[in-house]
Formats: sequence, C-alpha cells, structure tokens
Amino acid sequence: MQFIALIYNDPTLLDSLREGEADSMLRTCFAHADQMQREGRLTESRMLAEAQTARSIRIRNGKMLTFDGPYAEAKEVLGGFNLIEAADIDEAVEIASHFPWAATGCVEVRAVQDLNTVRLRVGAPPLPETREAAAAA
Repeated sequence: MQFIALIYNDPTLLDSLREGEADSMLRTCFAHADQMQREGRLTESRMLAEAQTARSIRIRNGKMLTFDGPYAEAKEVLGGFNLIEAADIDEAVEIASHFPWAATGCVEVRAVQDLNTVRLRVGAPPLPETREAAAAA
C-alpha cells in the first residue's frame, strides 16, 4: 500500500536551529531516504521551493484569483513529500517518524488512493498508460 508523508516545517523553528543543524538534519534525512529506497519502501521524495515562492489559485464565480505565497496563513508550511510503501497506516507512521522534520514541524501521513479505481468509480476512462498496456496484452 502507498502512503504519502507530507513534510510541514515551522520557519521560526528552522531559523532558531544552531548553525549547521539544518544541514545535519538534511543529511540524516537523506541517509534515511537512501536506506528506504534500498529496501523498496520509498518510491519518490521531493523537496519544495520556499513557501514564499508559491502562488495560490482560487476560482470563485468564474473568476480566477491568485495570491503570492501559500494561501493558508499557517504557522507550518508544506516543505516536501515522501511517497512510501507500507503494509498499513501504522507501519507508514513508524517509517515517517524517522524523518527529522517532526522536530521542526509536522509529518502528516495519508494513504494514497489508486486513481484508476477512482476513475472506474466515477465512470472516467482509465489512465492512458493503462489503456496502452491493455491494448498490448
């Protein structure tokens, strides 16, 4: 089963770290991610650009509104994600607990839904690569 570990950080806590501590945390995180990849438990991992570089979009009454930065005025901002393989939510939480960012924010774990299952449920065609694989078989 796939789970996503969303990494949220509190910029105030990150800024309060001793010099070099954030880099040390990144090295620890990379070592953990490398081990998980070797074990086949990490599918994808990405770090996002600074929150202030974001643009948020809302459409209301047919009009698009854009805002600089993340839309939500939140203490913690989304910093990245890890797509992990685990037997269940408990194992996913255990895996995610080893990322150092829980100390400077929050690591949120959620199950990832299979889009083809959702597509079938709502009557949409399967994903293109699925159609191509079915045609080749």
